[in-house]
Amino acid sequence: MTRQTQGDPDAREVVLAARNVAKSYGNVHALKGVNFDIHRGQVTTLFGENGAGKSTLMKILSGVIQPTTGQIILDGQPVSFANANEARDRGISIIHQELSLAPNLSVRDNIFMGRELRGPMGVDFAEEERQVRRLMEELEEEIDPLTPVEELRLGQQQIVEIARALSVDSRILIMDEPTSALSASEVEVLFKVIRDLTARGVSIVYISHHLEEALTITDHAVVLRDGTMTAYAPRADIDLEWIVRNMVGENYDLGSPPDSARGQVALSIRNLSVPDQTGQDLVRNLSLDVKAGEIVCIYGLMGAGRTELLETCAGRLRASGGEIVLEGQEISHLPIGERIARGLALVPEDRQRDGLVQTMSVGQNLSLASIRNFTRGLFTSSRTERRLIDDSIRSVTVKTSGGGAPIGSLSGGNQQKVVIGKMLATNPKVIMLDEPSRGIDIGAKAEVFRLLAEGARRGLAVIYSTSEVSECLSIAHRIIVMHKGRISAEFDSTVSKEKIMAASGESVAA
Repeated sequence: MTRQTQGDPDAREVVLAARNVAKSYGNVHALKGVNFDIHRGQVTTLFGENGAGKSTLMKILSGVIQPTTGQIILDGQPVSFANANEARDRGISIIHQELSLAPNLSVRDNIFMGRELRGPMGVDFAEEERQVRRLMEELEEEIDPLTPVEELRLGQQQIVEIARALSVDSRILIMDEPTSALSASEVEVLFKVIRDLTARGVSIVYISHHLEEALTITDHAVVLRDGTMTAYAPRADIDLEWIVRNMVGENYDLGSPPDSARGQVALSIRNLSVPDQTGQDLVRNLSLDVKAGEIVCIYGLMGAGRTELLETCAGRLRASGGEIVLEGQEISHLPIGERIARGLALVPEDRQRDGLVQTMSVGQNLSLASIRNFTRGLFTSSRTERRLIDDSIRSVTVKTSGGGAPIGSLSGGNQQKVVIGKMLATNPKVIMLDEPSRGIDIGAKAEVFRLLAEGARRGLAVIYSTSEVSECLSIAHRIIVMHKGRISAEFDSTVSKEKIMAASGESVAA
C-alpha cells in the first residue's frame, strides 16, 4: 500500500473508523481487511473503480449492511448498527449513488419520510414545508416542496436526496456520487455547502468518479482496489496521475476518433422543436445530420436540451415541429418499439429508472429489447435467447457470474454495459447515448468508449451526449455544442476545451 511517510494525512480526531473490515457474498470477497478513518471536520475522498468496494464499505459504515468480520469504531468505542436508522440516530447519514426517492410523493414527503415532524394535531406539514424551503434556499434551488418528485429532472431529484441527508443534521455525512447528475453551477453550490458543514465540525466522506472535481474539495484521499485499501495521502501529495495509477495500475485514456469509413446520412434531424409542459421550447428549430460510421458528441450544460433532443428522436417525447429521418424514412410518427425495430436505439441517462428492470436477471435485461428476434407467435426460443445473452455478455465484457445473476449484483459500470449491450443486441443503425459515463469509473468509461469506437468501425452511427469537456475530446469525430435548445457551435476533434466551454455559455477561468 502507498502510504504517507512524512506526517499524518490528518492529525485531527478520528470520529469513525473501520478496522480490518471484510465483507463476503458467498465466494465473492467485496472487502478484504480494510482500515479506514473519518476525521472530524474534514473531507475524506474515496477513489476506486466500480466493484472496488467503495459503496460496500460506505453501506457498512452507515448501517445498511453488516460486515462479515472486523469492527466499526465510533468515538473510540466499538459499535454495531442493525440498520441505517440506528446509524442515523448516532449521527451518520448517507446519500446513495442510486436515487432512493418515492416518485409519487412530494419533495417534502420524501425528505421527511419515516421521521415526520409531530405536532399537537398530528404531522406538522407546515413546519416540514418551512424546513424544506430553508434547505432549498441553502442549496440555491427553486424547487417547490409540494412538487411530486416524478416531475423533477434527474439533477433536481439528486438535490432532493442531498437535502434529505442535510435535514438530519448529521455529524458524519457520506456522499456516494452526489454530483453525477448535477450541473456545474449546482456542483459549486454543493461544494460551498460542504465547506460550511466542515467548518461546523461535520465530517464528510466523498465518493466520485469525477476525479478532477473531487480534488478541489478533498482534504485527503484513500484509494480502494479489488476490496483492498491500496493508498492514502493528504491533498498536497496527490494529483490526477496518482489517483489513476493507484486505482487501475495504469494511465487510461478514453481513446481517439476511430478511422472509420463514413457512409450515407443515417439520421437526419430537420428543424426539430420540442416543447416543455408550458409550451416553451426546450429544443428550438434544430437540424443535424449524422453519417454511418461517424461519432458525434453533443455537449452542453444542464438545461441545454441535450436529453430532450435524444429522447424525442427515440420517441419518448413528442416534437411540436420538424422531422426525424432514419436512412431516408421519416419516423416521427412511429412508436418507440417500431423505431428500435427500424434501427434507432437510445441508452437513457437514468439507467436505474429507464434502462434496467431491477426484478430481472442480467440475461433477461440484455434480451428484453430484442424479444422479437426469438419470439414466434406465443412461443419463445430459449436456445436463441441464451445465444444472444452469451454473445452480448462477451461482446460488451460484462463482469458477471452468468446471465442468471441478479442485475443488482453488478457494479454501476457493468450495469451500464448491460444497458448498452441490450441496445446493441437490437442491431441498430444509429445508437444514441445520453451521458453514458454517468456514475462509472475511469476504467469502465474507457471500456464504454472502446465499444462505441468499435461500433463506428463497423458502420454504426453513434451520438452521445456529455457534460464533461474531456469526454468530447476523445472518440468523437464532431462535437456539437448546445445552448438553450439550439446548436451554438460545431467543432472537429482538434478544438480546445476553452472553445467548447465558451460556446456552451460556461464561464472559462482566465
